[in-house]
Amino acid sequence: MNKKLNILICPLGWGLGHTGRMIPVALRLREMGHRIYFGAEERHLAFLESELPGSILIKFSGFKPGYSRFLPAYLVLLLKTPLLIYHTINEHFKVKRIIRDHSIDILISDNRFGLWNKNIKTVYVTHMPVIPFPKAFRFLEYIGIKLHRAIIRRYSLCFIPDLPGAVNFTGRLTHSTALPDNTRFIGILSRFSGSESKGKADNFNFPYNCVIISGPSPQREILSKKLALVLKDRQPVTIFLGGKPELSAELVRSDNIMYYNHLPTNGMKTVIGQSEDIIARAGYSTIMDLICLKKSALLIPTPGQTEQEYLSEYLSGKGWFSYISQKEITNELKFSGSRPTNRSDDILVQSRLLFERALNELLED
Repeated sequence: MNKKLNILICPLGWGLGHTGRMIPVALRLREMGHRIYFGAEERHLAFLESELPGSILIKFSGFKPGYSRFLPAYLVLLLKTPLLIYHTINEHFKVKRIIRDHSIDILISDNRFGLWNKNIKTVYVTHMPVIPFPKAFRFLEYIGIKLHRAIIRRYSLCFIPDLPGAVNFTGRLTHSTALPDNTRFIGILSRFSGSESKGKADNFNFPYNCVIISGPSPQREILSKKLALVLKDRQPVTIFLGGKPELSAELVRSDNIMYYNHLPTNGMKTVIGQSEDIIARAGYSTIMDLICLKKSALLIPTPGQTEQEYLSEYLSGKGWFSYISQKEITNELKFSGSRPTNRSDDILVQSRLLFERALNELLED
């Protein structure tokens, strides 16, 4: 296809992960000659402006559940289900205006339920067609599967960032149920696999460990403080990556902790790639980044976030990562003894092939 298309990408605004994994999609589509628009939360637009200069940025806020210091994440989300439904319907009609005003040809929605449109091609991106319920409510999970399947079928295509075979990283979230006919596996998606962005990190010539802080407040701050107390006097030095692009990227040091609020892609890639050991949240986008860089980590799932709890158990069972719960963090904390899969090269090659095949299908007349 030679026509230059207007392509709108709308990531979920619950954390930077959904936005970050859309960067390689945007880069590849731009390389193919298409015009990229992003509809996202204001905070995420600042991140995209530094990572993808030249993209057309549109403030397009959506549902943000908010999290509690005391209630599990799944309970907070359950209590706010009416608000989620309202935002889904509202977004569906708001995006119609964006499509009309900007002559959008294709829309890619990363886990935003209401952005299908019957007049253009639309793509829904998700790594969990099966939304995991807490164990006590597992018997109700089929309801969520049916509802999610109905949403997926509203879209022209559904892209799943994982591999289709026995070697996969989502487990039962994608491989335990029959998928709609419009689903396509597109391999691992990571902004570290795309064209390089501007910006470098300091070049540290000494050994260090790394902590990747991600996810929603207040749990991200709770985790950061707990780990800082444990690691402040420990050798080697620990570099904290804060994931706050709206703040300065200057390096701050306190005791044996070096802290970056934010680093651009190249800088983050350098710090993670050269780190001896890593601690991270169990968000799927973070996991894909680590797989792309052929690194393992000690995963600490966000309390009550069933998806992260499942992924931690599943991937530690494979021997690729290890994990503990947030309440198990003590002064005896040990970094991961696990190592990434020894099939990393094959995984990345297969991912590129699946990705290109899916994009070519999307761009067909």
